[in-house]
Amino acid sequence: MQKPNLIRLGSDCPWRNALLLGIIFWASLFWAVFAGPASAATGQTAQCPRPGTLGTARVLPVDAATTPRVGLKSFPQSLPLADHEVVLTFDDGPWPPTTSRVLAALAKECVHATFFLIGRNAAPYPELVRRIAAEGHTVGTHTWSHPNIEQIKPDLATEEIDHGISAIEMILHGKATTTPTTPFFRFPGFQSTEATLDQMQSRGIVVFGADMWVSDWNRMTPRQELKLAIDRLNAAGKGIILFHDTKTWTAAMLPAFLRYLRDNGYHVVHVIPAEPAAAGRQ
Repeated sequence: MQKPNLIRLGSDCPWRNALLLGIIFWASLFWAVFAGPASAATGQTAQCPRPGTLGTARVLPVDAATTPRVGLKSFPQSLPLADHEVVLTFDDGPWPPTTSRVLAALAKECVHATFFLIGRNAAPYPELVRRIAAEGHTVGTHTWSHPNIEQIKPDLATEEIDHGISAIEMILHGKATTTPTTPFFRFPGFQSTEATLDQMQSRGIVVFGADMWVSDWNRMTPRQELKLAIDRLNAAGKGIILFHDTKTWTAAMLPAFLRYLRDNGYHVVHVIPAEPAAAGRQ
């Protein structure tokens, strides 16, 4: 068998040296810009759980057939959580400066959360949306442009919901369908109508409210938000917690809050769809 003609560095073949050095340069650049960060994120996930981290205590499949609407701030029932179990949820992203910090804090503690993304915010940052999913978090939707559903016409409300879903589906799965792969949805401001609630249930989409929030739509210091979050959590004892990954004070506060959960006997539950999108959803 004839040996392949290997390209080797040497003073006798300067053009080959230049070619090889060029290949090495561009390969290194590609690794630094694209492969390196992806590998780092994968490696970080692969090391979880790590000793001393909060971790994700369990995974909870959620199905619209049994829990079509959850969150005691809006509905009579919530998720079947035990005392000191919490579900971490984030609204309104993605927003690169703050969502990236939130993801880093979650990864450091080996925690998985649920992100309800606005389609209009997601469209300019598809790589960040893919990063959220790649790091194991659940990706739900939050309409296209965050309107008050109660104050717009029914057909426009449906358009807002569907446009938000299709934007996320296109980014994550390459198809602009209005059938969500992850059938989880949160109404902006928890403002819904009976018609839109019935529509979501008929489509097999779980509507998430919250059991508590930290009011981080108001400007505050990270220290103030941390105290508010701890006080409300201890009063509730468990539940679905609402944050906004678009807020700088929330991103700054989150590492300390996760440490508090870890050091005070709280356990994080990661919600996922009970099964793939069922046939017949529109």
